[in-house]
Amino acid sequence: MPPSIISEVWHPAAAPDVVRFRAELLARLRGYFTQQGVMEVDTPALSPATITDPHLHSFSLDTATGRRYLHTSPEFPMKRLLAAGSGDIYQICKVFRADEAGRFHNPEFTLLEWYRLGFDQYALMDDVDALLFVILHEIKDLQQSVRMSYRDAFVQHAGLDPLTASLQDCESCARDRGVTISGELDYDQWLDLILTHVVARAFTDHAFTFIYDYPPSQAALATVRNDASPVAERFEVFWGRMEIANGFHELTDAQEQRRRFEAELNQREVLGLPPVPMDHKLLAALQAGLPDCSGVALGVDRLLMLALGVDDIREVLGFPWGIA
Repeated sequence: MPPSIISEVWHPAAAPDVVRFRAELLARLRGYFTQQGVMEVDTPALSPATITDPHLHSFSLDTATGRRYLHTSPEFPMKRLLAAGSGDIYQICKVFRADEAGRFHNPEFTLLEWYRLGFDQYALMDDVDALLFVILHEIKDLQQSVRMSYRDAFVQHAGLDPLTASLQDCESCARDRGVTISGELDYDQWLDLILTHVVARAFTDHAFTFIYDYPPSQAALATVRNDASPVAERFEVFWGRMEIANGFHELTDAQEQRRRFEAELNQREVLGLPPVPMDHKLLAALQAGLPDCSGVALGVDRLLMLALGVDDIREVLGFPWGIA
């Protein structure tokens, strides 16, 4: 190829010291799990089934044996390993989410996901807290983490009870605080908007904030606890307004999981999104018996951003979207 038409944009976006720090951080993460007796596993990035969540979009490609989807998370095959008797496991891998690019997002990113048997969401929050301290205490001046229920966080920082408020209450809350949108949102989309643009803005950037006990409509793959006001046993971890991790006390009921998949497929149809195949092998694994466990996914690139004090994910990626 003539030199005149060779692209000049060949070099990595991340500086060499950032590339080295990434390698050190990955080694520290693996060291933590080795000390905890948690086994590293490796699962496929391509699958004939994919996530049904209408708010997450998979990359797909056609192959000689049919359509395959790049995973948005290694969760489904990891749960099949758990059902087969693997014990506590973790994985560090590339995952892919279409249409997600920006300051905190890259369509291809690195995810750390792990599962602990016999842990509820509170024990797993302790585990996440311990890992973050081990990884960051020599780098950041960490204050004690903050823990608040989803409901308390909304009441305190937005003046709204998310478990009883109406759709109109949510819309008024957002607009009264200068948050405007074009188009219509459903109830959970309003709650997500208020969480990210109102509630999370009040979170400290000197400590991690754990928000737990989400509305049942946002249970995803978490179990629902039938309190007087039922809640989903899931949590998210924030540093300031940046989400770092998302954890669940995992749903083990195959019939309930199928019902949720089918509800999401119906919602996709209403929204005019293409149908996708649900993961029947995951459902079979749940039917065979997923042990009581909790799992969490943590964004490694965002953890790097936090550790290095940068505010754009492209600064910690060797080859971000657009120059890869």
